[in-house]
Amino acid sequence: MIKAGVLSDTHLCQPDKNYLRNCIKAFSDCEVIFHAGDLTDLSVLEPFANKKVYAVSGNMCNFETWKTLPEKRLVELEGITIGLTHGAGSRTNIEDRVFEAFPDADCIIFGHTHLPVCYNYGPVLLVNPGSFQAVSRWGGPGTYAILTIDNNSVRGKIHQL
Repeated sequence: MIKAGVLSDTHLCQPDKNYLRNCIKAFSDCEVIFHAGDLTDLSVLEPFANKKVYAVSGNMCNFETWKTLPEKRLVELEGITIGLTHGAGSRTNIEDRVFEAFPDADCIIFGHTHLPVCYNYGPVLLVNPGSFQAVSRWGGPGTYAILTIDNNSVRGKIHQL
């Protein structure tokens, strides 16, 4: 069994004490981390130095981060194919666009909208962890997701900080 932490839209130039505390609280028992973009700076990944990290760039990332990380990636864990992207454009049809980007994925992780979602659309688990730093324009709490991968299946759940 693999337990994976999922976060997005941290929008930080560097990790601060609150971010570090929240990373420990949310992801201490996760061995894998997915960051769905808008890290802003690569230093945001430093708290996960002892974990396997998969990350993508987002529209708010600085040049170094944008140059270092891909816009999307496909990962296989325990027989589960996971598509990871930040997403872009209007939130009204973002789910259609991420499905088009990963037509054969078992799970698709995206960000950009700051609105957490976690549900199955047919056989595909669709996950947007929301904004980890609570930068939602609606003032919502910081949110993240935890994925559990085992027996060729994946389950997810949204959590609040």
